[in-house]
Amino acid sequence: MSGNKQPISVLVVIHSAALGVLLLERADHPGYWQSVTGSRDGDESLRETALREVGEETGLDAARYNLTDWQQQNEYEIYPHWRHRYPPGVTRNTEHVFGLQVPREVDVRLAPREHLGYVWLPWQEAAAKVFSPSNRAAILQLPERKRHG
Repeated sequence: MSGNKQPISVLVVIHSAALGVLLLERADHPGYWQSVTGSRDGDESLRETALREVGEETGLDAARYNLTDWQQQNEYEIYPHWRHRYPPGVTRNTEHVFGLQVPREVDVRLAPREHLGYVWLPWQEAAAKVFSPSNRAAILQLPERKRHG
């Protein structure tokens, strides 16, 4: 059975002012760590998708913090073991990158079906731990974005 996920998603790098980065461990792939990510629902804006996904995956109200659209897109091939979630023939996804700065490393409330755990790590360690190359690249931009932000 094929899914109906849109091949348009957001990646939200949640970080503290001191550049600690929040990572979530996937429930469907233990050992796979990532930032908040998720597909657009219906015709919601990308900002609405980012706000919703942060809320669903962490319990945080992203509207209370500094959510920024990095105006960056990554196109990549969807991993074969996740293609069943998309309409037939869909093999590529376009990911839109956002940053969410929180004042300090805060406790989060995970969606138990989606994530097993979370950790706050210094940005260098977070970049080394994530499985996604686009997630790694986004985290590595944090020091430069903070300098010019």
